[in-house]
Amino acid sequence: MMQPVNVVLVGGGGREHALARALLRSPRLGKLWITHPENPGLAALGTPVDIPVNRREIYRLRTFCAKNDIGLVVIGPEDPLAEGFVDELSTPDTLVFGPTAAGAQIEADKVWCKSLLRSASVAVAEGRGFTDHHQARAALEGKIKDDKVLFTALGPMRQFETGDEKREFILSKLGAALDAAAPRGKPNALEPRARAALSIAFACGDSFRTPDDRAAFIDNLIRTDATIAKAATTPLSDLPVIKAAGLAKGKGVVVPSTYADCLATITDMMVKKIHGAAGEQIVVEERLEGPEASVLAITDGRTIVSLPVCQDHKRLLDGDKGPNTGGMGVFCPSPNVSDDLLMTIEREVLVPTVDALKRDKINYKGVLFAGLMLTAGGPKVLEYNCRFGDPETQPLMARLKSDLLELLLATCKGTLDEVILEWDSSAACCVVLASEGYPDKPRLGAVISGVEAAEKMPGITIDHAGTRRNAEGELVVGGGRVLCVTGLGATAREARARAYAACEAIRFSGKIMRSDIGLAAAAAAVA
Repeated sequence: MMQPVNVVLVGGGGREHALARALLRSPRLGKLWITHPENPGLAALGTPVDIPVNRREIYRLRTFCAKNDIGLVVIGPEDPLAEGFVDELSTPDTLVFGPTAAGAQIEADKVWCKSLLRSASVAVAEGRGFTDHHQARAALEGKIKDDKVLFTALGPMRQFETGDEKREFILSKLGAALDAAAPRGKPNALEPRARAALSIAFACGDSFRTPDDRAAFIDNLIRTDATIAKAATTPLSDLPVIKAAGLAKGKGVVVPSTYADCLATITDMMVKKIHGAAGEQIVVEERLEGPEASVLAITDGRTIVSLPVCQDHKRLLDGDKGPNTGGMGVFCPSPNVSDDLLMTIEREVLVPTVDALKRDKINYKGVLFAGLMLTAGGPKVLEYNCRFGDPETQPLMARLKSDLLELLLATCKGTLDEVILEWDSSAACCVVLASEGYPDKPRLGAVISGVEAAEKMPGITIDHAGTRRNAEGELVVGGGRVLCVTGLGATAREARARAYAACEAIRFSGKIMRSDIGLAAAAAAVA
């Protein structure tokens, strides 16, 4: 008989609650220790460790593992992986699931990741990294500016004695630039006229010697000139995606629709530092078109095992509107990825990535989570994550029939080729219930009711993402994403109906949820 394995699970969100559920199904599990007992879902399943868990005091967790005969540490979130928990905790007696700090760069450093993927000839969204916000603004202006319109409106530039004279001359040509772009009243004139107005603003700014003075002038012009202000808030096509290069807890990607959005994002990340060190470098990246897909695979550095493909919904509101979030829901399997396409992704994305990591002397073990855009020219990598996705893990663990503990142990030992995964044939739909004010300023403390009734509904699993107990013992909102409600069903339509019925049974003030999670999958199944 195989020896029981004691496990420490690091992390305290919905992903870790789902992993804990799956680990408890393993007959080999000895004792499950958890690091975040403030999560009521996790508190009901494991025993809290009696030490602080952080990078500065990692020696205490190492001692705890030795003292309590811990055979496996499972690290859920990306931060501990990037901080080197795997490097510090791994011993011959204690295996740790996840990549080393070097491997975790694939998520923690988007610029490094792009360089790695280019070296492997993996198709990626093209982009550049910037550490200077003025250079980032200049790159953005290059994607907006209409040089042809400027030349038509301004003609050959003559010499001016002062910058003020030059700016006065350029601004006097604003009307000519707008007409050169598109006469007033012409169909579809709004965007070309906006680009023309912004081009005039950029040309005026070029008369300043320092980047700070240039930026201040353009910003002031947007505030004080009605025509240029309107142009700055006019939706423009083909604007880039702006990403914090570091770890921003799933909130470091912005898909702007206007020049003003772009400026605000660059300022927030690089000047105001709303994401801290994660935004000190940003990536300005081409915007790709097509459906997205989340492909999670597990690798031991030699063997790659793909998990069922998920489709995440990042935007806060229905129809993929509103700000980006950590994820508002998932359905699985995705109808957008056929078996043949998955084989292509494995061959052209996953295998070359693992090979490139090997060439960099990185023996990657753990989850490779590729966020893909399925373009007309084939799948392209938007980004990689180095851990189980959240909320992708919740429906995956609800469908997993194999022994998760054995899977994780095999990954750490390099024997993944001996594992055969078995999945429930059901479709899964996971809906995230978020708090009022999410993602910017979630309001906490609202009392939650109906969870126990919802859990009794057929096919329903509820994972606690951001809940707490108040002083009276009531379940309350404790974070931005509060609960993850997963419904299983014989069809995508049934899974979706069950998930939303359970969501309706759960009540708290300010509850936010999308109403279209899994809608495309249900429609595709009917068609």
